[in-house]
Amino acid sequence: MLRRVQEYIRRQGLLGQGARVLVCVSGGADSVALLDVLHRGGYDCIVAHCNFHLRGEESNRDEQFVRELAERTEVRLLVQEFDTERYAADKHLSIEMAARELRYRWFEQVARQEGCEAIAVAHHQNDQAETVVMNLLRGAGLRGLGGMRPKSVNPVTGGEPMVIRPLLCTTHEYIQHYLRDIRHIGWVEDSTNSDTTIRRNGIRAWLSERSKGEIENICATAAYMQGYADEQDGLQTRARELVELYEQLKDYQPKDVEAIYEAMQRGESGKQFTLNGATVVIKKHTCSILES
Repeated sequence: MLRRVQEYIRRQGLLGQGARVLVCVSGGADSVALLDVLHRGGYDCIVAHCNFHLRGEESNRDEQFVRELAERTEVRLLVQEFDTERYAADKHLSIEMAARELRYRWFEQVARQEGCEAIAVAHHQNDQAETVVMNLLRGAGLRGLGGMRPKSVNPVTGGEPMVIRPLLCTTHEYIQHYLRDIRHIGWVEDSTNSDTTIRRNGIRAWLSERSKGEIENICATAAYMQGYADEQDGLQTRARELVELYEQLKDYQPKDVEAIYEAMQRGESGKQFTLNGATVVIKKHTCSILES
């Protein structure tokens, strides 16, 4: 897990070595794992926790859990309490959207005050799949089908520091395995996650019946959509370069586009990849296709 996330951070250019980062921790498995891998990876972590006071004593339980976690991990903790229901009424927002606005505005404020390079949130591949499916059901273009980016401006303010998603390289199931079976670290459960009358939770329940490979395929499609959007916007990004390589190889049903791309970036001349009906040979920072 640690190596996987560290490599993803490097590939996506999410953080500089030893950078100070604001880690957003709710107390759930995903954010607990995020803090663990970033702290173990040598980053200067500051924990941010929001208490929205929406679930009675459960909200206070979560806050206390995060306080104890930060103390054990020996990292600084910042806690902010919100009157979410009042804010939602004043702004004529749903509770979900009100909580989103409140937390992302606060994250930006404290990240700037603390000199953080980025704001780290715990979205993973299952979250990405949920986002893509939700956007598909609503009706979406390239950007909607691209889901969440590994690195983006603050989704509420449009400002910086950038919001990063280091766990987009792994699944929720693997995160729980990592905490439970490898690190032996506990977490708390949000009881509202089991309420399937909430649309996102219903989609989450449906996706829970899909295989790991199907989840990964949805996420791969999202990554390609990001590349097509960048190409349309004239942006020279990693996502665009990946999709251009995919277009070059698509007749051969490639499954290792990212591995081929990384080999090209490293200039691994002579390295070969076997595709359906062809062999790809790396030549410095390009590749050639030898048909069978």
